Amino acid sequence: MHANHKSHSLLLSVLLWALSILSHVVSAQVLIPMDESQQRDHLKAYGLLYNAIEDGYDCHWLLNHRGGSFAILNADSKLIQQALLRGVSYETSSATQLVQLMADLKSPANNTNTVALQRVPKIAVYSPDGAQPWDDAVTMVLEYADIPFTTIYDTEILDGSLGDYQWLHLHHEDFTGQYGKFYGSYRDAAWYINQKASFEAAALEMGFTKVSQQKLAVAKTITTFVENGGFLFAMCSATDSYDIALAAQKTDICESMFDGDPMAPGAAYQLDYAPCFAFKDFTLETNPLRYEYSNIDITDRRVRSMKEDSDYFELFDFSAKYDVIPTILVQNHTDLVKSFYGQTTAFLPKTLKPTTTILGSNAVDGAARYIHGTQGKGYWTFYGGHDPEDYQHRVGDPHTDLNNHPNSPGYRLILNNILFPAAKKPPQKT
Repeated sequence: MHANHKSHSLLLSVLLWALSILSHVVSAQVLIPMDESQQRDHLKAYGLLYNAIEDGYDCHWLLNHRGGSFAILNADSKLIQQALLRGVSYETSSATQLVQLMADLKSPANNTNTVALQRVPKIAVYSPDGAQPWDDAVTMVLEYADIPFTTIYDTEILDGSLGDYQWLHLHHEDFTGQYGKFYGSYRDAAWYINQKASFEAAALEMGFTKVSQQKLAVAKTITTFVENGGFLFAMCSATDSYDIALAAQKTDICESMFDGDPMAPGAAYQLDYAPCFAFKDFTLETNPLRYEYSNIDITDRRVRSMKEDSDYFELFDFSAKYDVIPTILVQNHTDLVKSFYGQTTAFLPKTLKPTTTILGSNAVDGAARYIHGTQGKGYWTFYGGHDPEDYQHRVGDPHTDLNNHPNSPGYRLILNNILFPAAKKPPQKT
């Protein structure tokens, strides 16, 4: 204990000395490296950039250069102090060197590019009140990176408050009104009973006779948000359950233990895939005892056939000049990312719409893991799995401590989506 205390005191003294030296620095050009070996904390680097953009610094994303590094052309002692305090690695450069680097990255001869980062989004995380028997990877990484966000839920979605935000995250949610299909395993658990009662009471208070009707209204409101230019990021069961709810809006796919009456006869054949963001031609799982919504998700097949030490997904390579948005979303210090499970883990390729862009897929079975598309004037990204640093997360497992994973490639993909709205984007393809 005594040695650790001395080490901590020495580190603090060195930091204070460095900050005193930096007080004489007026301005500098700074590169935030994002390659594997030169960045101490990839995740906190995004928080540094988010706050730098908000504070008016001249920030740029260097696509396909050293793992998707960042350049700050008018850095000063305050920004460098923030990098030191956050433990984020940085490199100083002359203006001539950095401007020449950015010109080289724009060259047609290289699959690289630079994108100005102009205005950060106001972030909303869709999550109910009260403790849940699972965690939320996006909430955890936002808190770790010190990026501000507001938690909202159904009331704020339906009363128009969603319009105050530009970026919305959905995680472990069931928009079909089947309570996560947890009935088979957890129907006698206190948390399940209490959650079901709470959801039913909230639906009635908002004027809906069923939770499925309320969740559909929420999903349709989110669709309008995206079509009007919003950014949607969803993980785990919020991906497929969202599209399934939209497809089933003209029928009843819930059995009586979920909404008090049987599923509509032939409901599985009455789906309309047109409103869906990502998926088409999927088949519903109508057995209420099965922990699955449809054949979109491939979790069951992977559990039987995959071992953790060989389970990775591969990020695709895009043209940094012509496919700027997909290139932004796959920036990382590695092309191979450790896979991880969720209620929805990865997506069956044959259920994807032709307009869906696959950003990453599992190398062994080809299942799409990380997908993206546009809807109206807005953008959406779906990321399969629950927690990038917990391979097979189960209900009730302890939360991940991101202090142990500051260089997580899987969490970096989430943060790419956080900064994506700040990038000056090319016109959408028509």
